[in-house]
Amino acid sequence: MVAGQPAVNQPIRASAAQSRVPFEELRQRAQALVPTLRERAADTERNRRVSAETIELIRDAELFKLMQPARFGGYEYGFSELIGISFEIARGCGSTAWCAGLGIVHQWLVALFPIEAQEEVWQNPRAIVSGSYPPAGKITAAPGGYKISGKWSYTSNGDNTEWYLLGTLIPSDTAGGPPMPGMLLVPSGECEIEDDWHTVGLAGTGSKSVIIKEGSEVFVPAYRRITFAEASSNNPPGAQVHSNPIYRIPFLAGVPVTLATPALGIVQGAIEEFVDWVGSRTTRGAVKGSGSRMAEFPTVQSRVAEAAAAIDAGKLLLLRDIGEVEQAAARGELISVDKRIRNRRDQAYAARLAVQGANALFEAVGGAGLNMSSGIQRAWRDANAVAHHVSLNWDAVSTMYGQHQFGLEPKGQY
Repeated sequence: MVAGQPAVNQPIRASAAQSRVPFEELRQRAQALVPTLRERAADTERNRRVSAETIELIRDAELFKLMQPARFGGYEYGFSELIGISFEIARGCGSTAWCAGLGIVHQWLVALFPIEAQEEVWQNPRAIVSGSYPPAGKITAAPGGYKISGKWSYTSNGDNTEWYLLGTLIPSDTAGGPPMPGMLLVPSGECEIEDDWHTVGLAGTGSKSVIIKEGSEVFVPAYRRITFAEASSNNPPGAQVHSNPIYRIPFLAGVPVTLATPALGIVQGAIEEFVDWVGSRTTRGAVKGSGSRMAEFPTVQSRVAEAAAAIDAGKLLLLRDIGEVEQAAARGELISVDKRIRNRRDQAYAARLAVQGANALFEAVGGAGLNMSSGIQRAWRDANAVAHHVSLNWDAVSTMYGQHQFGLEPKGQY
């Protein structure tokens, strides 16, 4: 280690956030929520959204402050700490962890915007943000900003947030130039929600569509925009006002860990339920005769080991990769294309490992495990749903990695 540099995988400490709650206390607060989240998991799935009451529990535990700038009351922890919090919450409820993780990372993302946007969002210091990143909607330039309308899909936790991040193709700042992919910040009260989220997995995320009807265009001032180029530049507008190097981490070097981590925590929760459930069960004769204890079957023991190893491997990959990114940002270094694409590979592979772990458990639960009251079957569906997210799609991300290794132009986002 070079003298004066932080040790690898040690969290970056922000001098501006001296009064923040210690991370271990925040982790304990997340752990304390797990029993309540497990009790509510079936209702969360049935209602197809996380309840406002649950979001308030997470707010009251100050977990949404994790990556919020210190000047707006936040704690300025990094992505490594986000992995720790999201993993704990997912042990209780995968859908809640998905929404909480995005709520936390969007505090970081808002901090990349111009300071005027940040001040507007955090007039309410408890405000949180949901979003839909892919460019959509209709946008036209207007004096001092833009007018937008359209439909944005998959806005997770949109029922519970004060602002939306809406992806669009922003008109070029140069006459005749191509539009710029980016995002605009819009108050949730200026939009409508279309209740169109009916899914087999992550059903409780409430990832519904947000609509601004044509003819009811919303004006968005220019300071409430960020381009993807800026968010990936190592030098976004917000970095001019926040000294913590976490705000110089490129968008895709960090955000996908927010998506992959819940899958790992989901399976950890399933392991805990599986061990509890199997420990008290005996067979009815289909396998080794009536009255045999399931916990004594070598195949059942092996499946617990396989699931646990998959989770450990996935976490280690994510923590190693994001630790290297955080330390490079602290040293003022650019994140190389090699490292960005490797990290994208590992984010998708972590989700793949979670599916492997979920499958190992689910294949051993028998008929009783098919009951909708079983958290193990919910974990199996939720982990598979995480792996279906476009950012974690193994076929897409693995081929991008292979293209780069063969010297071809990578086709994907990194």
